[in-house]
Amino acid sequence: MSSETLPSIGEMMAASVPMARTLNLEFAETTAERAVVRMPDQPDFHNHVGGPHAGAMFTLAESASGAIVMAAFGDQLGRAVPLAVRAEIGYKKLAMGPVTATAELGRPVAEVVAELDAGERPEFPVNIAITREDGAVTGEMSIVWTLRPNK
Repeated sequence: MSSETLPSIGEMMAASVPMARTLNLEFAETTAERAVVRMPDQPDFHNHVGGPHAGAMFTLAESASGAIVMAAFGDQLGRAVPLAVRAEIGYKKLAMGPVTATAELGRPVAEVVAELDAGERPEFPVNIAITREDGAVTGEMSIVWTLRPNK
């Protein structure tokens, strides 16, 4: 199968993660360096002040982190499963309208894979900024992931 016929990470995430489909997340960029995921403005997911609900923004950011993890470590899936270990989110400003989550890995891919090669269970952070259309940062999230070796 050529790379032209392989589904994108965004397509795979939308197909395999029901919440990504439910929130109509749009995977704009998914590389090992950065993932950008957009959530359109949807009244069904608004909170009491008319912006996206905190839970929807958490899911948006977590989905961006999952996309970058798949882009960076998808070639390791035969020997390890990626799992979120813990997450922390801070809501900074009122989010209104469409919002975008931009995720970046907090450690070099080669360093994480070297730990996996050494028989360890590596952990690595993914840092995510959630922004409004005007560029204002409305939230920041950090998720620590691990690659759990298959038994």
